[in-house]
Amino acid sequence: MENNCCCHKTKHRSDEEYKALINRLSRIEGQVRGIRKMVETDAYCVDILTQVSAIQAALNAFNRELLANHIRTCVMNDIKNGNDEIVDELVQTLQKLMK
Repeated sequence: MENNCCCHKTKHRSDEEYKALINRLSRIEGQVRGIRKMVETDAYCVDILTQVSAIQAALNAFNRELLANHIRTCVMNDIKNGNDEIVDELVQTLQKLMK
C-alpha cells in the first residue's frame, strides 16, 4: 500500500482483481438502472422491492470480496512490516460494515 499526500492511501490491484470488482459494480449499476426504469414505468411495489433486495445482496457480495482481498493483501503486508495499527483500522472498518 502506498501513501500519497497527507492521509490518502492507495492500492494497486492485479488485473484479475480489478476486472472482478469492476464487473460486479457494472452489474450493480445495471440493476440500479433497471429499478429506475421500473419506477418510471409504474412497476408493482413488491417487484421493485425484490430488485432492491437483489442489489443489496450484490453490494454485500462486493464488500465481502473487497474485504477478503484487503485482508489478504493490505492487512497482511502491514502486519509483516510491523504496522500493527492496521488491526485497529480493520476493526473500525468491520464495525462500520456491520451497522
